[in-house]
Amino acid sequence: MSKPRLGIAMIGYAFMGRVHSQAWRSVNRFFDLPAEVDKTVLCGRSEVALKEAAATLGWAETATDWRALLERDDIDVIDICTPGSSHAEIAVAALEAGKHVLCEKPLANTLAEAEAMTAAADAARGRGVRSMVGFNYRRVPALAFARQLIADGRLGTIRHVRAHYLQDWIVDPDFPLVWRLRKEVAGSGALGDIGAHIADLAQYLVDDHITEVTALMETFVRERPLAGESSGLSASAGGAATGEVTVDDAALFLARFGGGAIGTFEATRFATGRKNAMGLEINGARGSIAFDFESMNELWFHDHTLDPAEAGARRILVTEETHPYLAAWWPPGHVLGYEHTFTHEMRDFVEAVATGVDPRPSFADGLQVQRVLDAVETSAAEGRWQAVER
Repeated sequence: MSKPRLGIAMIGYAFMGRVHSQAWRSVNRFFDLPAEVDKTVLCGRSEVALKEAAATLGWAETATDWRALLERDDIDVIDICTPGSSHAEIAVAALEAGKHVLCEKPLANTLAEAEAMTAAADAARGRGVRSMVGFNYRRVPALAFARQLIADGRLGTIRHVRAHYLQDWIVDPDFPLVWRLRKEVAGSGALGDIGAHIADLAQYLVDDHITEVTALMETFVRERPLAGESSGLSASAGGAATGEVTVDDAALFLARFGGGAIGTFEATRFATGRKNAMGLEINGARGSIAFDFESMNELWFHDHTLDPAEAGARRILVTEETHPYLAAWWPPGHVLGYEHTFTHEMRDFVEAVATGVDPRPSFADGLQVQRVLDAVETSAAEGRWQAVER
């Protein structure tokens, strides 16, 4: 029997668009799902670049007006891969039009936008319309397995959460003023771009909310060159046009969780030599786990209930078919990569939409992360502990 079809329209075709395209292409080839996806339309602003991207990434059609897609009966899902400044407008309109929505993280640029998106998602749910925010690291098999261990009580009462996300791609002061360094487009810098990931992961793994933070944020390079634009620019000492960096380069914060655990978080784009170093360690009364994304198929686990003579941390290679998502892939020991986390994301989203279940992380989960980010910014600006709005 033929399966129902889900027509996908993806808006945006840069880095995230390329990754999502690969995931949409792969998901039905490796997972037996209750629906087949169809890469129907790729949407963007530049018609020439758009057509080249569609041909490369395997989309059937192109469009330059996302609003027109909401009127098409052959479009079931709107996949939002645009900068954060457009997330709210597109997502709310799509949900009101009856389209399921997958939106990249962070959910929005502001708390007010995230609240409006979540309200729209709540209203749409009553009409059978589903929505999800794309925190792909939840779909790393080792981290999904870590959540199972914690949920099964293997770590006991959680005491400490340590998380970091370290990059170095803007260390050079001559790196240009791209959109990710402009608050009106990106919302925030390292905090929202990569700090959002570890804020979500920490809360997801321990199944608890951050309730209070105290934070420090810093912008190390405050003026950067921007070729090809003149509005709002000044001249540097060398005569090149420059513009102001309006987001953070680094964000650090301490956190309290509702269940009594405490946490430390660091997100920076100035960790020289670090390319995409995301790591977490969680300590509980009965054990600990540690994870390093640069070794993403491994999880370190310490069982503190064993005899101390043999209770050291042990490395678990998370590639067995009994581990989360792994039954669909390769024989044990044949490791997965970054792109597979997005295929797992699409797998969970398609299955939820096709079976009428609300997928996670929901827009409400994205809103909780946005509340943490907002509290971090407030704390850093005012120099005090800040409660996370509930």
